[in-house]
Amino acid sequence: MKAENVQEFVNVSCAMEMNKLYLCHMITHLFFRMKSAFKSSFIVAGVGLPAIAFFWLSSNGYFKSAENKANTSKVATTDSLENDTLITLIAVGDMMLGTNFPGPECLPKGNILEPVQEFLRAADITFGNLEGTVLNEGGDVKKCNDPKTCYAFRQPEYVVDYLKSSGFDMVSVANNHMGDFGAPGRLNTQRVLREKGLKFAGLETCPTDTFHVKGLVIGMTAFAPNSGCLRLNDYEQGKRIVKELNSYCDIVIVSFHGGAEGSSKQHVTKQKEIFLGEDRGNVHEFARVMIDAGADVILGHGPHVTRGIDSYKGKFITYSMGNFATYMRFNLSGPNGIAPIYKLYLTRKGDFVKGEIIPIQQLGAGGPTLDPGKRIFNVVRDLSTQDFPETKWKIGDDGKFVLVK
Repeated sequence: MKAENVQEFVNVSCAMEMNKLYLCHMITHLFFRMKSAFKSSFIVAGVGLPAIAFFWLSSNGYFKSAENKANTSKVATTDSLENDTLITLIAVGDMMLGTNFPGPECLPKGNILEPVQEFLRAADITFGNLEGTVLNEGGDVKKCNDPKTCYAFRQPEYVVDYLKSSGFDMVSVANNHMGDFGAPGRLNTQRVLREKGLKFAGLETCPTDTFHVKGLVIGMTAFAPNSGCLRLNDYEQGKRIVKELNSYCDIVIVSFHGGAEGSSKQHVTKQKEIFLGEDRGNVHEFARVMIDAGADVILGHGPHVTRGIDSYKGKFITYSMGNFATYMRFNLSGPNGIAPIYKLYLTRKGDFVKGEIIPIQQLGAGGPTLDPGKRIFNVVRDLSTQDFPETKWKIGDDGKFVLVK
C-alpha cells in the first residue's frame, strides 16, 4: 500500500471512530429525552431506542472492548466487591520488544513479556509506551550525526500480537523513536495497531483514542517533544485536547515522553530539562496544567530510569516508569535495569484510591522478570519523598501504597 493511501486510511479511520462515539452519546441523550417526554410510551422509549442503539453499535463494532478483553485473556482477580466497583489500571514504561534493524540478531526468541503476563492481564486497562515503530522492512531510516547517541528501532509486526496476548489495551506512540523510519514507519505502526485492535494516541494524525470498560469511556492522549507527535511544550494545544476528551470521557489518561535521560536524571527538577540540545519540557508543570484541564492520570516515561510519584488534586502522577521491556540496544545497568509495574485503583471519576508496585528487573539482553530483591520499592519511596515532600505517601514493604491525608 502506498504511503499516501495508508495516510488516507488512517485519517478516515480516526474520523469514523470519533463519529461513532459522538453518535453513541447522541442516541443515549435522545433516549432519556424521549423517556422523560413520553413516559407512557414504554415500548418506544424503553425498548425501541435501546434496541436500535444496541444493534447499530454492535454492527459498528462498538462492543469490541469486551471481545478484546476475552481475546487478551484478562484474568479475574480475587479483589473484594469494594474493589470491583473501582477501575484498575496497569501502567508500565518503555517497551521495545526487539528490532530487526540493523539485523535479526537484535530480535529475541519469542515474547519477552511472558514472565510477567499474569500481572499485565490483572486489570481493567493495561497501558505502556511503545518505544519504536512497527515495520517488517523498509522505511526511511533517520540520519544520525553521532551513532553513539542514536538508535533506530524497527519492531516486526508480530510484536503487536505479543502486546495483545499479554493484556495490553492502550499504548502511547508519542516518543522520539516513533520517527526512526520516517512517515512509512509512523503510518504502518498506526495501521497495524488499528487492525490488531490496540488503542493508541499521541501522533498528530491520531491524537486521541478511547476504550470502554465497566460502562465507562476511558480517553487517552499522549505528548512528546518530537516531530509528528503532539507537542509536550505546547500547553494550549494540550489543554484543548484534554478538555475535549473530558467532555465525553469518564476518565482521561495523559501520557508524556519527557525529561532528561540517564541514571543521573532520576530527580524531577521542576524546571525545563534540556538533553542533547533538545527541550524535554518541565514535566512537573506539564502534569499540573493537564490535570487543571481535566486529566485524571498522568503517566510519564522517557528518562529510561524510574522517577518519583506525585499527586495533585487527588490525581495520580508518575514522572517516569523506566525501562520495562527493552530488548538489547538499551543500557540496563544499575537503575536503568529495574522498574515498577504500577497497579492503580481509581474511582469511576478518575480519583486515585490506592496503588501497588510490582517490582521487575531486566537481566542480560533484556526482558522483564520479577525482582526478588524488590529494589524499586526503595527507589520510588526515596525519590518521591525527596522531590515531593508535600505529598505524603505510605509505601509498604509489600509494594502497596496510599496517600496519607
